[in-house]
Amino acid sequence: MVGSGLSNQVGAAVGSLAFPVLGPVGVVAVRQYVAAAVLLAVARPRLRGFTREQWWPVLLLALVFGTMNLSLYTAIDRIGLGLAVTLEFLGPLAIALAAARRRVDAYCAVVAAAGVAVLMRPRPSADYLGTGLGLLAAACWASYILLNRTVGRRIPGAQGSAAAAGVSALVFLPVGAVVAVTHPPTVAAAGCAVAAGVLSSAVPYLADLFTLRRVPAQAFGLFMSVNPVLAALSGLVVLGQRLGWAEAAGIGAVVVANAVSMLSGRRRTAPTPKPTASPSS
Repeated sequence: MVGSGLSNQVGAAVGSLAFPVLGPVGVVAVRQYVAAAVLLAVARPRLRGFTREQWWPVLLLALVFGTMNLSLYTAIDRIGLGLAVTLEFLGPLAIALAAARRRVDAYCAVVAAAGVAVLMRPRPSADYLGTGLGLLAAACWASYILLNRTVGRRIPGAQGSAAAAGVSALVFLPVGAVVAVTHPPTVAAAGCAVAAGVLSSAVPYLADLFTLRRVPAQAFGLFMSVNPVLAALSGLVVLGQRLGWAEAAGIGAVVVANAVSMLSGRRRTAPTPKPTASPSS
């Protein structure tokens, strides 16, 4: 779990090093290619056997894949890794709290909302577009969880996710071609983008696959709550991005809200999928 979380966030930090050359769009395009290659190789979906009822959630999931990664990486470029990942994490947290019925979960929602209010407070240096993109990534992650549940019910194994990753990569092929022509990549930039795809897609996917065979789902979900902290640390070490006390307090509030909600051992009206490493993120 530690390796998966660190790999995911370090990959995002390394990918952002290529922003000056490729921009967030170029880095996301490369990441989509790597994710598709890994998932298609592992799952080997039988695309010809998919029915119309199976294809429509796969296509929606492909749209979510691309939008989530693009909005997250653009947010990272504007507001930094720690804040962007914290805002994105509100997606699975909202799904979990929406399904809860205990009083402690209401308290957790208030704490999380307070943390978000601190992160989004008006100030001269506030980047509202970057914040909005982080919230868009959160909405996409929540949609990913719900769509993944539908895909999982209709398509066996990881075939649906692999097919969605493949469709998303196809959509980004012309995007990557345009970026390559208008912003010719250097060896270093291309290496950073590929590393982001491997560290943030391939490694977390395989690590989580093996982890969930040995670790209870609740423990896995609880550990996921520290991803904003890992993102802040990765941003500090790799990118030199420092957070003020208010930003650190806001991130802490979101992390604590999720941790307490998970530890409360609540019973939900319906089981919800485990938060997964952002495919894209």
